[in-house]
Amino acid sequence: MLRLYDHLTSGNGFKCRWLLSQLRLPFERVEMDIDAAQTRTDAFLALNPNGRIPLLRLAPGDFLAESNAILRWLAEDTTFWPDNRRDKAAVLQWLFWEQYSHEPNIATARFWITHKVAMDPERIHALIVKREQGHAALKLMERHLTGRDWFVGQKATIADIALYAYTHVAEEGGFDLAPYPAIRDWLDRFAAQPNHINITDAVGTPVSLADALSSEQRA
Repeated sequence: MLRLYDHLTSGNGFKCRWLLSQLRLPFERVEMDIDAAQTRTDAFLALNPNGRIPLLRLAPGDFLAESNAILRWLAEDTTFWPDNRRDKAAVLQWLFWEQYSHEPNIATARFWITHKVAMDPERIHALIVKREQGHAALKLMERHLTGRDWFVGQKATIADIALYAYTHVAEEGGFDLAPYPAIRDWLDRFAAQPNHINITDAVGTPVSLADALSSEQRA
């Protein structure tokens, strides 16, 4: 069975949880306490040397990291991955952009605030910059979504999943979405899809971290 190492408030983890739920794929879920550095232990680093979640175990000894790579793997032969070659390239374009221009600004600002990271003058300045760059990303999304329902083609793809994850909670990072009507309409369309789950819904079969790591060592 698939096993997802996850954290319930993580947008990157939510991407994977959302698609697994949409596809009705059975999976085990291991909650990781990222504030307690559980992803930095030797046992977890043996599974993912980058020390981050989400991490998807495909089979014993076979692990896939990076949320958008996981989306791409899960989406194969589903409606969330286009048939058209040009559309496939467009989806990848948005996935790369999300990790380079969107997530580092919107998700980081949210993390600092919701996890109560100490805000010294240097970090306060960094937060101001991230909000400026985050709004630049939102403005680009707003322009693209004006007059269209989805980021690529005529239906939701993993590009929409990747961008929904942190956009729909952007206000937790201090981003006001009121000036972005096309984004807000898109968020509503996305959430109206069948089998939609919320970011903190603990779907999947729960497995304790200790039991999960013990079973990985035996595999």
